[in-house]
Amino acid sequence: MASLLMEKPDFIVVMGVSGTGKSVIARRLAERLGVDWIEADTYHSPENVARMRSGQGLTDCLRWPWLAAVAAAALDVPGRPAVVACSALKRSYRDFLRQRLGDVAFVFLDGEAELIRQRLGDRADHFAGPSLLASQLATLERPQTDERFIALPIAWSPERIVDTAAAAFA
Repeated sequence: MASLLMEKPDFIVVMGVSGTGKSVIARRLAERLGVDWIEADTYHSPENVARMRSGQGLTDCLRWPWLAAVAAAALDVPGRPAVVACSALKRSYRDFLRQRLGDVAFVFLDGEAELIRQRLGDRADHFAGPSLLASQLATLERPQTDERFIALPIAWSPERIVDTAAAAFA
């Protein structure tokens, strides 16, 4: 569990592939910290959503406008810290968020592909289904030691994940 967390950041990005529980953890973490949170999925274009619903992953060209919209929405949140649920799969995406937002720390939700596949299969009405898992895992660049992050296993209960993340930002 690598971590470079020392002080409370302005933005906490809960990241990982689809099906790791980003939205649930981000919402609960924001509630625990008494701050606002942003669901990055709501900033996808209708074209991106349709593409993902059909089982096609997004290209970098399709992700950049989405990431810009997510960063703009995060900057519009009045208080700090703010929590953002966003896949942030590549280092370049995380670098972009850091450039736009400044003081950012990441909560990387990590888990076995089979558990993630099961979770994706269990959710009913999300546009990112099990068919996207392979492309998400292929795109994922795990955070490196020079990034400010904490990695938490999705096999833990949501309560334990939130407790651990909240303690890291106390």
